[in-house]
Amino acid sequence: MPNLTDLSTIRDLCARYDFALSKGFGQNFIINPGICPRIAEASGIGPGWGALEIGPGIGVLTEQLCQRADRVVAVEVDKRLPALLAETMAGYENFKLVLGDVLKVDLRTLIAEEFGDRPVAVCANLPYYITSPILMRLLEEKLPIRSITVMVQKEAAQRLCAAPGTREAGAISYAVAYYATARQLFTVQPGSFYPAPRVTSAVIRLDVHTTPPVAPANGDEAGLFRLIRAAFSQRRKTAANAVANGLGLPKNQVIAALEAAGMDPRLRPEQLTLQDYCAFQASLPVAAIDNQPPTC
Repeated sequence: MPNLTDLSTIRDLCARYDFALSKGFGQNFIINPGICPRIAEASGIGPGWGALEIGPGIGVLTEQLCQRADRVVAVEVDKRLPALLAETMAGYENFKLVLGDVLKVDLRTLIAEEFGDRPVAVCANLPYYITSPILMRLLEEKLPIRSITVMVQKEAAQRLCAAPGTREAGAISYAVAYYATARQLFTVQPGSFYPAPRVTSAVIRLDVHTTPPVAPANGDEAGLFRLIRAAFSQRRKTAANAVANGLGLPKNQVIAALEAAGMDPRLRPEQLTLQDYCAFQASLPVAAIDNQPPTC
């Protein structure tokens, strides 16, 4: 098998397949040979498992997954890569490439057809420009996956793994915490890539909850997250002001709801926990939240 972290091998492959890195797809080659084995190991994928990869590139992480999992399915949007991957993954009969946009592919059907009853984990080096949409699709659709281990930009990793109720948390931190337990595993320096990006990267793992840790009012998940997005749309304001502005509600109504839920209306959005937002939601009239468009 070719050494896919060797720069001369990478250049040879690219030359033979007339492949050039695309900034539009957020592509960089991993040239540090220790990174992908470490990511694959951190995913916990092993014999009996199915691995879903997003954006395999030339296959540097893919081969590590193929060495561990029963079956590996990679979704790739770049139409230039199938021929190249056919060469680099030729030695792995447990590998399948699906050409398509991961935000449009029917992932539930794909997982059912390709993995059957196997436990499934996602493991990938995500394109940084669409990290959040990909992760939220994986989580919100409640797909039959056990965990998600991905490399993302360090700043994104910090937001995704921030605990609700802390200064670092943002709206997406609450969404991730609702669906999974998140932790940052290790950082990856720019020199591990070619060309070297301007940012430091980090690997995170999300262990998906079988049951969410809190219960939204009336089971209305969409309403809960609409409320949280409204709060964080103006995070420098108090939660009362931000929600009143974001949802177009009378401020006195929002203050009354916070006080009824046992909270100080002067608190800022990041000072409320996930449970606090559920209590806040329960104290607001259902129509006050459900009739409003998302704020972001």
